[in-house]
Amino acid sequence: MIKKIILGVVLIVLSLPIYAFAIEPNIVIVHQLDLGDRTKPKALKVVQLSDIQVSESYETKRLDKVIRKVNREKPDIIVFTGDLFDNYAKYAHEEEIIQKLKEMTATVGKYAVWGNHDYGGGAGHIYERVMNRGGFEVLTNAGETLPLPNGKKLFIGGLDDSLLGNPSVEATLSYRDRYDYSVLLTHEPDVADKFVGTNTQLVLAGHSHGGQVRLPFYQVKNVLAEKYVRGLYELSDHSKLYVNTGLGTTAIHARFGVPPEISVFDLHF
Repeated sequence: MIKKIILGVVLIVLSLPIYAFAIEPNIVIVHQLDLGDRTKPKALKVVQLSDIQVSESYETKRLDKVIRKVNREKPDIIVFTGDLFDNYAKYAHEEEIIQKLKEMTATVGKYAVWGNHDYGGGAGHIYERVMNRGGFEVLTNAGETLPLPNGKKLFIGGLDDSLLGNPSVEATLSYRDRYDYSVLLTHEPDVADKFVGTNTQLVLAGHSHGGQVRLPFYQVKNVLAEKYVRGLYELSDHSKLYVNTGLGTTAIHARFGVPPEISVFDLHF
């Protein structure tokens, strides 16, 4: 009996690397959230993607599953919160990426912000062009007020990357004018505190990968993703922050306890 238990434990331990490197990175979880004033009907659906980190270990063909899941949601808006590339100098494949981005459909629009990896490895010269050709508008300290079919107005703004860019909260918010609900995009989640007190309803971020590898009593944290790591948070002014765990990997191409994610928000206002 004891030998069987020991054998079972050994097999489990030996199987963990296989799961972490070959299985969990290929799982895509869809998280559904209802936010806003739920006494009011749904105004729109927003789908968030983050940290695709296209690389030798996350080839563009792996986006096919993501595209199917995104389009199945029939979103009004798709947002991407940065890090399209892992290391552009080692893995470019621009035309393939553009085609995959084009296949994601949204009735109102598709928006993105810069991530730190989108500035590195030469990606800074082509990131915005790739996203634009894929149908995404890149918001760099900028925003738009969007009229919705129900007569409401949504403001969507995007902050430049806080590690390698030149972010300006003031410049981003200067685009706001007469809105019913405000969504702000930033790559690094800890920056969300800068939006406290600005009458922002929802901040969406990525960057952290949710820690990417989550072990008992130990969690990996990135710079500017130490306070807010994954999931939904309520900020001090009662606005909401959601940190998406991303789709790809970086540094080590494994995930454990933090599967890739698509976030879906039904917003009521």
